[in-house]
Amino acid sequence: MKLEHGHIYIKDIVLGDKTQVEGGVLTVDAQALIAHLKEDNKVKNVKVDLARPGEEIRIIPVKDVIEPRVKVIGEGNGFPGVTSKIAQMGEGKVHILSGVAIVTIGDIVGFQEGVIDMWGEGAKWTPFSKTLNIVVDIEPVEGLDPHVHERTVRFAGLRAAEFIGFAGKDVEPDEVLVYEIGTQVEETAKYPDLPRVAYVEMLISQGLLHDGYIYGVNSQQILPTLLHPNEELDNAVISGNCVAACDKITTYQHQNNAVILDLYKEHGKTINFIGVILTPELTTLEGKFRTCDYTAKLCVNLGADAVIISEEGYGNPDSDLVMICKRCEQKGIKTVLITDECSGWDGMSQPLTDMAEEAVAVISTGNVSHVVELTAAKKVLGVAEAIYTLAGGWEGCIAEDGSMKCELNAVIGSTSEIGYHNCTVELY
Repeated sequence: MKLEHGHIYIKDIVLGDKTQVEGGVLTVDAQALIAHLKEDNKVKNVKVDLARPGEEIRIIPVKDVIEPRVKVIGEGNGFPGVTSKIAQMGEGKVHILSGVAIVTIGDIVGFQEGVIDMWGEGAKWTPFSKTLNIVVDIEPVEGLDPHVHERTVRFAGLRAAEFIGFAGKDVEPDEVLVYEIGTQVEETAKYPDLPRVAYVEMLISQGLLHDGYIYGVNSQQILPTLLHPNEELDNAVISGNCVAACDKITTYQHQNNAVILDLYKEHGKTINFIGVILTPELTTLEGKFRTCDYTAKLCVNLGADAVIISEEGYGNPDSDLVMICKRCEQKGIKTVLITDECSGWDGMSQPLTDMAEEAVAVISTGNVSHVVELTAAKKVLGVAEAIYTLAGGWEGCIAEDGSMKCELNAVIGSTSEIGYHNCTVELY
């Protein structure tokens, strides 16, 4: 498969009467965007705001972050199986409005949404303080079932990303990056002496609004699935969960999966990158044995010499992480684990809920319980008091002057386990 990412580097965003890109500036017609989103009769009201790096703006409660892009050559557009018909993704050419993000906020359904500060201490912990953010506040109609409410807000964010992304369709990209890997037979013939490395990406799949989606299919409903890495880089995998904001893999992070991008850089040089295995994280013991056994079997059948395994969430999924590790290592496949830690405010608690002696190579993406102090914002997009009910916040954590304390749990992307964040520690 060959996929081209045409990056159109955006320097600024403004509101205007037409959605277009000129001279590196993205103009957004907010009224047209609102009208587009309100075509869904489950959407009652929409507000659109902008937030730029360095502005003293707090965005809360954040549900998802999405990168606007458009397919200009090849099959499929948008988010197949969700906002558009099913298509085989991973080939063709995509134009990307690089540096821009759609940030969705709105009424809380699940308690595990998050906060983005565009300046100060908070900005240090989230990668989305560096993006030019189009903040879309969605108010669904009253009386919706929680799952329908959640789906309505998420679909609105995806549709907003499609609407904005279309502005780049006829714009000449500033840079084109090519991602191309042939069949395993072809790549092994080209690189017979390089170690064969697979990437196992664990996805929250626990129900109760804790699910990822692959081509529109809830990951609860799948066995571990082999994907070409280009498919994830081409909108085939999206966020659909309300897990803790710190390690929630947003749709933007799936679109720009840092593990995949780093493995691509080494493909044909130091490794032979043989594919991505998406593995659901289930809650039952039977489910865990099934998916972990199946994942290890896929790694063996692919002929993997080594596997990188990334987690989504913490606590319950820690067991899946070390179970896959143990099975692969016992089959002679070297493993590297990427996980965050829940180590308490003082960092002294047991970091993972499970462990295995085979887990000898672990990369920590940070302590979710670390407490940060955030100064008062000049402007809040959303509702500041939402922090009281977010994972990582608590009643009274906002001071009279508007400053707040919270755990990294509440900061979007602060301990992302696919590496798209600002803090890492290596453990040996």
